[in-house]
Amino acid sequence: MLEADLVSKMLRAVLQSHKNGIALPRLQGEYRSLTGDWIPFKQLGYPTLEAYLRSVPAVVRIETSRSGEITCYAVACTETARIAQLVARQRSSKRKTGRQVNCQMRVKKALPFFLEGKPKATLRQPGFASDFCISKKPNPTLLRDKGNALGVKSDVEMPPYQMHTTLGNEVFKDIPVQRHVTMSNSRFSPKASFPPPFQMHPSRTCTKEVSDNFNQTVEKPNVTPPASYTYKMDEVQNRIKEILNKHNNGIWISKLPHFYKELYKEDLNQGILQLFEHWPHICTVEKPCSGGQDSLLYPAKRKQLLRSEQDTEKVLPSPLPAPKHTPPLKGSGAVMPMDIKEKVAELLVKYTSGLWASALPKAFEDVYKVKFPEDALKNLALLSDVCTIDYISGNPQKAILYAKLPSPTDQILKDEGQAQGDYDIKTMIEQEYLQLEKNIAESSETFMEDITVPPLVIPTEASPSVLVVELSNTNEVVIRYVGKDYSAAQELMEDEMKEYYSKNPNVTPVQAVHVGQLLAVNAEEDAWLRAQIISVEESKLKVCYVDYGFSENVEKSKAYKLNPKFCSLAFQATKCKLAGLEVLNDDSDLVKVVESLTCGKIFAVEILDKSDIPLVVLYDTSGEDDININATCLKAICDKSLEVHLQVDAMYTNVKVTNICSDGTLYCQVPCKGLNKLNDLLHKIEDYFHCKHMTSECFVSLPFCGKICLFHCKGKWLRVEITNVHSSRALDVQFLDSGNATSVKVSELREIPPRFLHEMIAIPPQAIKCCLADLPQSIGMWTPDAVLWLRDSVLNCSDCSIKVTKVDENRGITYVYLFTPKNFPDPHRSINRQITNADLWKHQKDVFLSAISNTVSSPSSKNGNTPLSGHTGENFRKSFPEVIKKPMADHTSSFSMEELPPPVHLSKPGEHMDVYVPVACHPGYFVIQPWQEIHKLEVLMEEMILYYSVSEERHIVVEKDQVYAAKVENKWHRVLLKGILANGLVSVYELDYGKHELVNVRKVQPLVDMFRKLPFQAVTAQLAGVKCSQWSEEASMVFRNHVEKKPLVALVQTVIEHANPWDRKVVVYLVDTSLPDTDTWIHDFMSQYLVELSRVN
Repeated sequence: MLEADLVSKMLRAVLQSHKNGIALPRLQGEYRSLTGDWIPFKQLGYPTLEAYLRSVPAVVRIETSRSGEITCYAVACTETARIAQLVARQRSSKRKTGRQVNCQMRVKKALPFFLEGKPKATLRQPGFASDFCISKKPNPTLLRDKGNALGVKSDVEMPPYQMHTTLGNEVFKDIPVQRHVTMSNSRFSPKASFPPPFQMHPSRTCTKEVSDNFNQTVEKPNVTPPASYTYKMDEVQNRIKEILNKHNNGIWISKLPHFYKELYKEDLNQGILQLFEHWPHICTVEKPCSGGQDSLLYPAKRKQLLRSEQDTEKVLPSPLPAPKHTPPLKGSGAVMPMDIKEKVAELLVKYTSGLWASALPKAFEDVYKVKFPEDALKNLALLSDVCTIDYISGNPQKAILYAKLPSPTDQILKDEGQAQGDYDIKTMIEQEYLQLEKNIAESSETFMEDITVPPLVIPTEASPSVLVVELSNTNEVVIRYVGKDYSAAQELMEDEMKEYYSKNPNVTPVQAVHVGQLLAVNAEEDAWLRAQIISVEESKLKVCYVDYGFSENVEKSKAYKLNPKFCSLAFQATKCKLAGLEVLNDDSDLVKVVESLTCGKIFAVEILDKSDIPLVVLYDTSGEDDININATCLKAICDKSLEVHLQVDAMYTNVKVTNICSDGTLYCQVPCKGLNKLNDLLHKIEDYFHCKHMTSECFVSLPFCGKICLFHCKGKWLRVEITNVHSSRALDVQFLDSGNATSVKVSELREIPPRFLHEMIAIPPQAIKCCLADLPQSIGMWTPDAVLWLRDSVLNCSDCSIKVTKVDENRGITYVYLFTPKNFPDPHRSINRQITNADLWKHQKDVFLSAISNTVSSPSSKNGNTPLSGHTGENFRKSFPEVIKKPMADHTSSFSMEELPPPVHLSKPGEHMDVYVPVACHPGYFVIQPWQEIHKLEVLMEEMILYYSVSEERHIVVEKDQVYAAKVENKWHRVLLKGILANGLVSVYELDYGKHELVNVRKVQPLVDMFRKLPFQAVTAQLAGVKCSQWSEEASMVFRNHVEKKPLVALVQTVIEHANPWDRKVVVYLVDTSLPDTDTWIHDFMSQYLVELSRVN
């Protein structure tokens, strides 16, 4: 079967398993999860996946939603029915509930060294233990804001209630997973001393201790909430009242935290949102009938209730009669006493807007001092003869009661006129309803003039997703954030708008309009959208759809007043600037390229500057690799006439080999028009910098991946592109015109002067990627000796020659025969023939790629590039201290124990210290780092990156239990070599972070003396105060969630010394002090968890 046919059939099978279609960004992932391969659209001759999909309409149906998202659906075909059934069965067992688009960036974070947390000043020291102890059956605990590792505090506390959480298994559903032990509010200073009993048993303050096997009964005294609890809860309730009074027409509960934080500069605890139904004196909760998850919140009727009490006092000055005993109502056949009915009718007259049935007993008792029959609310029909009952959403337990209006004659109807009287009352009630709705509409119109829509908050996640809508220039790109609180909330709101405006007969088109007014517009496909008036004509309005960012002329008959309840969601359309394109923002060619690559598509975004118009980098994550859209757009506007177009079978002379990678790949410069123009431009820039005083504007202040800037090397300025940002000081760059890669300091980079920027961007990269053609198949992987021989022969030789045999445009590589000046043009004496010498291809075991003194390698490049020649390396090393200038060959490959750094300082038993936990397996094994030394470690890591990226690689034999430097995930670490594997990998232990890793033996280098000064930072630790011989995976997970990657306070119990610094061990109590008024002792928490676990088991 042809590949195209196979791909189309498998594609149809994947699509048929998704009845609701697959979003375009997810299609590649869904296809790969079934077949193991990506959709090979490029091999099939299509530039993009979307182009391929549109070429097979018999297989794929493409639809674009009103939000701009492209969704793919299967076109029915009986031929693949069996495959579709198989895929559907396979999918049903592992269906995901994740996001609709691939928003996970695989690029590195900009600042990987900076840990979450604050310095010691923000970490409060643990207080003494209170009388709180562990019980076999826990009382409901006060759940507080979790806070975070940064020590952010919240003053809002939650009322007591039991939290149900599924943890691994259903048997844990009633166990509080997060249980913060309430400790004394008193804090001790660093100079405070511990009482002897506390030093011995800091957790044993109850009448009975917890046995080691948890089989004994444990008693616990009564625990009262903190004294500040009632006060703070009253404060929260009062604040909520104030918010609701400002939004008397209702507010969505999901939007309340935003208003709360905006007004009081504090976060509202999310658990409080679940308690509103239990606060009838504060607010009223209404569930809309649209079926959404959100609810409406209204002010309570307390003010009206108070007025009714005052009115009652005036009307009834005499003492109330003694309460009569009312028998409880049973079943539907119960009869409501007439005196109760009369009092209900009398009470409802005072509530012209109606009274919730659930609030009736309280209002009744307040006015008449008589308890309302408890069972009366179960059968509201008993009150139908004295009031009108309006059931909400068809729920018989949820209704509003209205007083029945008296007849015009104000007399009791006789039996013979009962029917006519009922009809009159019904008519008057309907008129009252119409008048009430009219009043509400008028008040809404008045209210709309003063309403303010909340501002759009930039997502806090690392790489949010955005939909690009349109752009006029690269500094004003209209986007919409995609996610639960953004596009999903908007779709929910628009569904509610459609239901409201379509089913409400009293809503009429707007009459008086003005520029800037907010409207609800009936757009295409019967969608209802929020819009703002831009200009007004006779019968038409020009409006901007505030959630989509585009404008349109609409008829006045399609424009309606926007109800205030649809103003709680921020306008979703916003603008951003594309980083690196600011100076060229109005270039017509650039705008066209950006528009063609981005409009109508969803991208992951890296936000560099969260200003009013954020500065961003867009990434396409739909394929195997993340594509930097900003950098792609820059390269797309290069001057095509300055590119090097190599022809097959053509010969080129005066070729310079600028870089040779460890996999045998070459980078060459071929004389051409673009290279000449580049050299002239670099000379002008050299003169410019020589004549101009260097100011702060010349330095790179905001580095990001894909940015093109200048680097001074070998006495001249060269173009580089930033490929990876390690920290605020160190980053990786690739030389655009030589193919080299290295790590440099940010301070060594310079911005391209604005006057030369257009010309510099227009010149395409001059480094041509090549490989030697017609090498024997038996050669396989390149050996270090073969690479070194090739470097000795041709690297930096400016008068080589090449003959092109093949150009692979898809891979961007050219196959060539390479000649030195002596051997040109004899093919039998070419480099291709000479390198096949068998002695060069003998693979050695556990040997590094060695380098001659005039070469520098590049382990940091993603494609295996070796960065720079020896002259460049010498130039780099001039900026390092004198000790770095010393070549690594002068250092021995093994070091004695005396040359190891001193052990890291730890507090004495009974003292506390601030720590950071980088790794946590379980309470019996985790790793701590002294918080005070973390900054020094960050500096050391940056220096190691800068040093090893430009230093000569050593030919060394690795040994077990020796200390080395190893490259792990683009960063250099100090490691202890634990084992040597037969497949070329070695097992290492990171001495500063406590992690075990497997790395290639070629990525291990000697650890030079300058990096042996700082003590190794990782210290193995064990949690004190809790005993367990074996920790379950669930318990280990709970422990990790509470301590890993967090700054904590450690109370040292025991320090176990050892001759090797990596074998030292410390037993500590851990305390989380990030909560506002409570110190959480981790050992108490884990003990409580084990008690609950043993009880359940």
